[in-house]
Amino acid sequence: MSGDFFVDPQEMAKLAKAFGTRAYDLACAVRGFEGAAGTEQIHDGFGFLTESEEVTSTYIELASEMAESLGHLARHFDEVSQALKGNAENSAATDDALAGLFKGGRT
Repeated sequence: MSGDFFVDPQEMAKLAKAFGTRAYDLACAVRGFEGAAGTEQIHDGFGFLTESEEVTSTYIELASEMAESLGHLARHFDEVSQALKGNAENSAATDDALAGLFKGGRT
């Protein structure tokens, strides 16, 4: 039937793991970006320009906001991963409990 709904706990757990991996990878990339695009590196890169303070301030602000936004995204991926993992565990437990009921209470 087209209205049927089925949840495969193993597939949900795999999806949770994928989100967890992406969260970890993104968090590592953000830390790397912060190290490569920190205030000191930006000052070094723009220190010789005529309007260097204005350019430097703009790039520092942009880099900081980008790192903050990507950090939020990494944390959100991790939260999605944890929620999916919990749902997969709950679905598996519910499936086991229902199977026990259909077996006449024997598990």
